[in-house]
Amino acid sequence: MSSEPFFRSIGELSAALARGELSSVDLMRSVIARTEAVEPKVRAFNSFDREDALAQARSSDLRRAAGASLGPLDGIPIGMKDVIAVAGQPLTASSRMLANFVSPYDATVVKRLRAAGAICWGRLNLDEFAMGSSTENSAFQATANPYALDCVPGGSSGGSAAAVAAGEAIASLGSDTGGSIRQPAAFCNVVGLKPTYGLVSRYGLIAFASSLDQIGPFARSVEDVAILLGAIAGHDPLDSTSFHTGIPDYRAELDRRKGPWRLGIPKEYFGEGLDPEVAEAVQRAVAHYQKLGCEVKPVSLPHTEYGVGVYYIIATAECSSNLARYDGVRYGHRSKEAKDAVDLYFRSRAEGFGSEVKRRIILGTYVLSSGYYDAFYLRAQKVRTLIRNDFLAAYREVDAILTPTAPTPAFRRGAKADPLAMYLCDVYTIGVNLAGLPAVSVPCGFSQDGRPIGMQLIGQPYGEAELLGIARAYERDHPWAQKRPVL
Repeated sequence: MSSEPFFRSIGELSAALARGELSSVDLMRSVIARTEAVEPKVRAFNSFDREDALAQARSSDLRRAAGASLGPLDGIPIGMKDVIAVAGQPLTASSRMLANFVSPYDATVVKRLRAAGAICWGRLNLDEFAMGSSTENSAFQATANPYALDCVPGGSSGGSAAAVAAGEAIASLGSDTGGSIRQPAAFCNVVGLKPTYGLVSRYGLIAFASSLDQIGPFARSVEDVAILLGAIAGHDPLDSTSFHTGIPDYRAELDRRKGPWRLGIPKEYFGEGLDPEVAEAVQRAVAHYQKLGCEVKPVSLPHTEYGVGVYYIIATAECSSNLARYDGVRYGHRSKEAKDAVDLYFRSRAEGFGSEVKRRIILGTYVLSSGYYDAFYLRAQKVRTLIRNDFLAAYREVDAILTPTAPTPAFRRGAKADPLAMYLCDVYTIGVNLAGLPAVSVPCGFSQDGRPIGMQLIGQPYGEAELLGIARAYERDHPWAQKRPVL
């Protein structure tokens, strides 16, 4: 067994735990030690509770000693984005608005991970209320990219990606509203999956844009992502948007999905604004699939050009509605300077929300206002349907679509201070959320200066088993995620 268990996969660690070569307590201690060593540079965590994590690890070891192991996740530390509720732990959304809030209950995904024996480990940093693409919008700290400490880890789930990349968690959960799992995964050289909308319960997730948000896993391999997805997927009566569908053994399905597949290359994703090094890395991945016997053919997603505009109308409108509950009355930040009830409302929101959140609330309130609803929100929903139909039409010809995950590798902190420049970082990922489709980002190389590059595979609705099989076929011959950051 390696002297660095914090860099091992779930599969490897599960086997070592079963053989008695390692205890969950030993594993947790190694992860804690690693976190304490590199966290001053990475800043992936908002908080973590060492004693609680070790107590969970001891419970796992007792179960295993009694012959009652709960499966491959039993005793494995899984980090949690700080918008996912874990009972008794802080739930801040990286905002001053919720700086002192402690969750009274577990999210459904947390309940399911606990049922599988996983250790819920720490609260991972993000852009405030998941609004951003760089994790620079956190009210607490800016997370660094483990492969280039002067660069961003992506966002909004930057802490979740950086923690896995740096060995501070074996895997983690994030949320994806417009690319917030896939883009950080690409920037941090890990695998990140955004499941089909409705496959994973959103109960216990702090809402940003309810028709777009989806919880999903980060890990160092496609197999680990499959293990995690199998644990958290499935219908939940507590989530009215949860879908009734069969949940296969995603890990077992990896070996059954052999291909060859028909892969579509959308011309709209390979035009102006794409970094040449990203384009070259993705084209090499395309060539590898061709060597495997896959049919690669051009497809068109003609409404792609409207995606950014449609997304930032729908997402901000839903943000405006969802964040109205933070009023200084029931929970969250409450201004101490207010003179009356109305002043309390205005002051609490002004003091509690950061500038990007305020910007999106203002935009969303505007597009929902009287006289503008039809012109903006209703029209955006109609174009959203056209975007989804583009994907469904393409799937009549191909099994999956292959694109870059992001137009560039990770950029330096402060390089995209202009909000529009930041919004364009999501140009290749937002269509998936608008269409409700599954997509995975897989490492596919590095830039000349050592920054990771990811490719995105977009699958058919509830086709995660096939999608992960396609991703595994590339990863098997290109284990880029085994290259560790130097910290």
